[in-house]
Amino acid sequence: MCTAITYKTKDHYFGRNLDLEYSYTETVTVMPRNFPLMFRHKGTMSRHFAIIGMAYVVDGYPLYYDAINENGLAMAGLSFTENADYKDIKENFDNITPFEFIPWILGQCRDIDEALRLLGKVNIIDESFSNELPNTPLHWMIADKDRAIVVEQVKDGLKVHNNPVGVLTNNPEFNIQLFGLNNYMGLSREPIADNFCKDIKLNAYSRGMGALGLPGDLSSASRFIRATFTKLNSISGEGEEESVSQFFHILTSVEQQRGLVHLGENKYEITVYSSCCNLDKGIYYYKTYDNHRITAVDMHKENLDLNNLISYPLLEKEDILYIN
Repeated sequence: MCTAITYKTKDHYFGRNLDLEYSYTETVTVMPRNFPLMFRHKGTMSRHFAIIGMAYVVDGYPLYYDAINENGLAMAGLSFTENADYKDIKENFDNITPFEFIPWILGQCRDIDEALRLLGKVNIIDESFSNELPNTPLHWMIADKDRAIVVEQVKDGLKVHNNPVGVLTNNPEFNIQLFGLNNYMGLSREPIADNFCKDIKLNAYSRGMGALGLPGDLSSASRFIRATFTKLNSISGEGEEESVSQFFHILTSVEQQRGLVHLGENKYEITVYSSCCNLDKGIYYYKTYDNHRITAVDMHKENLDLNNLISYPLLEKEDILYIN
């Protein structure tokens, strides 16, 4: 289960929590413009936009979980169990596997408008990377500096939803997630008003009571409500450090701690990593479950005209500053 958000101060930000019970030894991976990007049914894209993101690199191929390109277009795939419905190959369509979908869009598109034109011909097919790595049921959030959309391939076909809140979790389908906000229109960051009854005087005995009823459980529907409320009411300074810090604080409101979601045997879902991407500067920030220090990789400090991947292993050991 996962949560993805957008955020804006002076610059524009995009990122996510990856919630799983295990890690695939992901790396922050830069794909330069001349890396030969091979597609199962669309040949090889020999030149494309440079990409940076979190990926599991297998046999030299980056399986991206979330990424941005050099133009500031961002994309993340989130679990969509029992709803994702990948298709058979169709003629006159761009038949793209789920693991190719992020580089297919980010390699060619500068913004949402260009992504929408490409999506008009996309058919996401049921073809896995290998027998050892079967397809994961996913839906995707795509965002540029101005707006966000959600892409879901369901039984009825490929659906593209406008995302006015810039938040996505897992199930149910996005239009149902969005509709669920109607049940919480009474929430407020302001002190609670006494509307209970005119015949009795009630007192607000604590700060924060305007948000009474905000879900606190770890289900995807509840995380969507909590992340949306937190993000849309969030305030920070305009500077880079303040913005990045606030972004991670928003994601922290929906992170998963080991022990709270039991998956059987000795397996527990945790927030494996959290990411924050500056869409204007091309910087990928992250922290992991066991290392709260924010680490950054700047794609523009790499040679983006190379033809090989550049990968940085995650720093996962806790980094504590002892001052005495």
